[in-house]
Order: sequence, then C-alpha cells, then structure tokens
Amino acid sequence: MGSSIIKMNNRVIILFVSLLFTSCFTRKQIAYFQPAKSNSDTATVNIKEKFTSRIQQGDILNIRVFSLSQEANAMFNVFPQEESGNTSNELSAPVGFLVSADGTVTLPLAGKIHVGGLSSEEASDTITKKLNLYLVQPTVSVRIVNFKISVLGEVARPSVYIIANERITLPEALSLAGDLTIYGRRKNLLLIREEDGKREFARVDITKRDFFDSPYYYLRPNDIIYAEPSTGRVLGTSGVLQVVPYILSALTLLLLLYDSNIK
Repeated sequence: MGSSIIKMNNRVIILFVSLLFTSCFTRKQIAYFQPAKSNSDTATVNIKEKFTSRIQQGDILNIRVFSLSQEANAMFNVFPQEESGNTSNELSAPVGFLVSADGTVTLPLAGKIHVGGLSSEEASDTITKKLNLYLVQPTVSVRIVNFKISVLGEVARPSVYIIANERITLPEALSLAGDLTIYGRRKNLLLIREEDGKREFARVDITKRDFFDSPYYYLRPNDIIYAEPSTGRVLGTSGVLQVVPYILSALTLLLLLYDSNIK
C-alpha cells in the first residue's frame, strides 16, 4: 500500500509540473514581428501600395458642399458636422447620405450620382463635376462615416470601433483594443471578412515579420478580429490548477500518516 501511495503522489507531482510548463510562454510565442532569421533583425523593405477604402452598397457618406452661394450650401449640408477625430468606440448612429443597392447617392439638384467602387477622393471629384452644372466653383468633401471593425476575445478592451480616417491596420486595431493579453494566441488570430457577397475566414500569425505583406495587414470595413485563448488560459479558468495543490496536500498528508504508522 505504501508503494502505491508513493507512486500516486509522484504521478500527481509530475502532472502538476506538466501543467505549470504548459501554462508558461516562451518569447517566440508572444513576441510580435519576429524576423525569419534571428541573426538578421535589422532590415529595410519596400512598402507596398497602401490600402484605399472603396465605397460600397450600404455605406453612409458625409458629403460637405461649399460654393459661393450660402443658400446652395445650406441645401446640401443638411446633416450636422461630426466632431473630428481618428477613432471612436461610441456607436451612435452615423448620419449622412446612404449609398443605395445600385451604388448611387441622391443629392439635391444633381439627383443620383454613381459612387460605388470609388474612393472618397474619387467620389469627391465625381460629385464636384456634377455640381459644376448647378453651382459656382463648388468644393466637395466626401468621407465614409460607417467604417467599423470589431475586436473580440483575449484583448484588454474588446469592442466595436468606428474608424474615421477610412484606413486602419491590424496592429493598430489591436492597439485600440489595448493589445492582446498574455493568453491571446498570437500565432493564430482569426479574421472574418465579408466582401462581394462572401464571408472569408483567415488565420493570421502576427509573430512573423512577413505579416506586413499579408492581405490582412490592412483591415476592411466590418472586419472581425478574434483572439483565441491559449491552453494556459483554458486550464486556468477550468479550475484544474486550483485543485491540484489541494490534491497534493491531501496525498502528502496520507503519506505522512502512513509513514508514522509503519514506524
């Protein structure tokens, strides 16, 4: 019986130590943007063309028109001007001109103008040319006001974030959310993207430096980023690690009682 207790105690100790090692993290597991070769950490690479957001069906546009006629300006600028800023997680309903299913917006005087597939700058030029028929020296500003992303899972501040400047990278999105916790799986982020009537599920490893060339470096409107929990987090929340010390204490007590009885 004594040898059985000793063997059982040893097995529990081995299990406990294994769990501790499982919940530990190495530098390679948590460090971002690691080079392909550890001895070549300094490098210079060419930056690829930056992502440009394109207007699509269902977008809400903030369109501001300025001309020499104050009366005409008031006709177009019917929506209140939003406060400037880069990002916000306040989900107040955006106001502006809705892009219809055929990719058009309807403006006073000009009627329907096709802006689907255009950048904000291109849409501004298109609207300006149209309004030249009705206004004197018009100046048009166009901005997408419903560009939002969602960050979920093992981050400090999971939330939906409104992006005012129409461009954001995945590292910037994680920064907005307070970065990944120590338990977030950096090698296996899940990115969910809806585009052209399809829903795409992609895995992203942000520990590798070549991530900067990934098609998921720049985020698109309505992208969802989910940081999965690591094994250490699962074990910690399941209560396994909390119970093991009590089991060890009980077995140690039994072993001491057994030793005292056979002496």
